[in-house]
Amino acid sequence: MIDPSWVAALGIVLFCIGLWGAFTRKNAIIVLMCIELILNAVNLNFVAGAAQHGDATGWVYTVFAIAIAAAEVAIGLAIFLAMYSQHETISLDEVKLLKH
Repeated sequence: MIDPSWVAALGIVLFCIGLWGAFTRKNAIIVLMCIELILNAVNLNFVAGAAQHGDATGWVYTVFAIAIAAAEVAIGLAIFLAMYSQHETISLDEVKLLKH
């Protein structure tokens, strides 16, 4: 079995990659994918903590986080579809919806 500290380190690396991608990318779909990467890194750390402590609480948090992430993706894609139909782009630099 893999040591949970290695799994937690992988979760930290994935979190940093997702954070870097969310702050540096301009395409809304890629930013949404980076946010999902961040959420999955947190889920990985929950599971690593649950495995290390022998507790099922981390697994329960992970199941709820996956359900919330699925709803977040559905809402995000609906917003991007509306943004594309109104502005014909999903570039975050070109769309300034919140300035009005």
